[in-house]
Amino acid sequence: MALAVNIHELVNGQVIEWERLEFKQGWNPQDVLHTMCAFANDINNWGGGYIIIGIAEDDGRPVLPPAGLNPDSLDRIQGELTTLCHRLEPLYMPVAEPYVLHSKHILAIYCPAGDVRPYTAPASLEKGPQPRFHYIRSGSRTIKAQGEHVRRLQELAARIPYDDRVHPEAQLNDLDLGLIRSFLGEIRSELFEESSSMPFDQLCRLMNIARGPDEALRPLNAGLLFFSREPERFFSRAWIEVVLRKDEAGKDFTERYFRGPLHHQLREALTFIRTSIIEERVRKVPGQAEAERFFNFPFEAVEEALANAVYHKSYELGSPIEVQIWPDKIEILSFPGPVPPVTAEVLARNRRIVARDYRNRRVGDFLKELHLTEGRGTGIPTIKRAMELNGSPAPLFETDEDSSYFLTVLPAHDIVPLNGSDEVSDEVSDEVSDEVPLNIRVLHYCIKPRSRAEILEHLGLAAHTTNYNRHIRPLVEEGLLAMTHPDVPRSQHQRYILTESGRKRLSNR
Repeated sequence: MALAVNIHELVNGQVIEWERLEFKQGWNPQDVLHTMCAFANDINNWGGGYIIIGIAEDDGRPVLPPAGLNPDSLDRIQGELTTLCHRLEPLYMPVAEPYVLHSKHILAIYCPAGDVRPYTAPASLEKGPQPRFHYIRSGSRTIKAQGEHVRRLQELAARIPYDDRVHPEAQLNDLDLGLIRSFLGEIRSELFEESSSMPFDQLCRLMNIARGPDEALRPLNAGLLFFSREPERFFSRAWIEVVLRKDEAGKDFTERYFRGPLHHQLREALTFIRTSIIEERVRKVPGQAEAERFFNFPFEAVEEALANAVYHKSYELGSPIEVQIWPDKIEILSFPGPVPPVTAEVLARNRRIVARDYRNRRVGDFLKELHLTEGRGTGIPTIKRAMELNGSPAPLFETDEDSSYFLTVLPAHDIVPLNGSDEVSDEVSDEVSDEVPLNIRVLHYCIKPRSRAEILEHLGLAAHTTNYNRHIRPLVEEGLLAMTHPDVPRSQHQRYILTESGRKRLSNR
C-alpha cells in the first residue's frame, strides 16, 4: 500500500526537511536500525522521518536518478525489516512501501515519532550481548545520544505533542472520508486510488490519523483538525477571526469567522484578504519614466504569517487566531507564544531564530504536504523578505516574558505620493511593444508576481524547460527577478517578481 505522501516531492525534499530524510543506496540493516531508533526518539518533535532505500546520498541529498534495488529483493528486505524492529526497545514498527521512481525500484520506510520514548537499539547486529544506545538525529546524520541529549530524551518519556495524541471523546466516524481523499488527491499520493476500496480503519491507520486496538480505534487530534467537518466540536474556538477595522479608532468594524478543517479555513481567510483587502498601487515618480508599483500589503507576507499562526498555536487552548486589519497595519495574534529558545528578547533584538522544538509536529507535516507552509525556521525570514521586496516597512514580531501570545504586525506600505503629488493610479499595464527585447518584456511583465507559465505565455512561447532556461533563469541569476519562494524553487506556488535592480534596469532603459 502507498504512503500518504507524494513520493517525488518527498525524495526531492519539497515537503519535509532534509534532516528528516535518510538515503541509502543499498540495504544496510545496522544503519537502518539506528536511524529508525533516531526517528522514533524524535528528540526535536519534528514528527519522525523517512528512510529511502535504493537512492545513494551525497552530503544529505539524494543522488538521482536512483541506483535502485533488485525487485526480487524487496520481499526479503521487508521481512528482514520486521525482524529488525524487534531489536528496538520498546517495540517499534514503521511502515514500509515499495515504489518505482525513474523506472527503478526503491523502498520508502516511514518512521513516525514513537509513542513511548525513549527507544534504544544495539550497537551492532553481531551475535552475543551488545551494548544498547539511544540514537538521535543531528542534522542529516544519526548519532548516539550522550550527556545532555540523553537527559532530554528522558524528559520526553511519554510526552507526546498534543496534535499527535488520541482524542478520548471522538469516534472513528468523526473523520470524513471525503476530506481524506480530497487531501490525498491534492498531494498526488498513490494512496488516493487505493483509498476508495480500502477499509476505512486501515486507511486511517496507514495515514497515522488514528491509533489504538481494533475495538477502541480512535482519531488523533491532528486527524480531527484536518479531516473533521467541524473541528470546533472537539477543540474550543478552533477557527480564524478576521476583524476589519474601518477607522483608526476601531469603532467601525466588521467581523468574519472562518471555520472548518484547518487548511480550508486558512485558505478561505487568505482568499478573503487577497480579494477584499490587498490592493496594488501605482506611484509616478518625477523625472522617472517608470512608475513605482507595490501593494498595500504583500500577499506572501500575509500568507506566511497566517500559516505560521495556524501551525504554531496551541489547540488545547480555547483561543482563536485573531486577524485585525487596520488602515495602517495587519495584526495576527495567536496563543500561546513561541517555544524556547525563542523569547521576547530574541524577537526584540531581531536575532536569527533557530527553533529546537515544535508544538505541532503533525499539523506542520500536513501543511507542508499542501504547500501551505515551508520548512523549519523559514517563516520570519520569508515575511521580512516579502515586506522588503514590496518596499514596505519592516514587520514586527512580539511576545511577552511568559510567551503567552505571539503577535505579528505587518505595517501598510506608505502610499503617500512623492513630492506631495496626488497622482496615484490603480491601473496596471502589461502591454509592451513586440519590438522591445524579450528580457525587457519579461521584467516589465513581472512588476506583479507572475508564474513561469504566465511569463512564457505572455512571450508567446511554449512552457518548456528550454524556454525557461533561456528567458527567465538568466534574469533570476542576474538578480533582476526574484523568486517568491526561493527555498522551494519547484514550488507549485512559485512566482517571479521584479527586484530593485530590475527596476533600475527598466528605468535606465
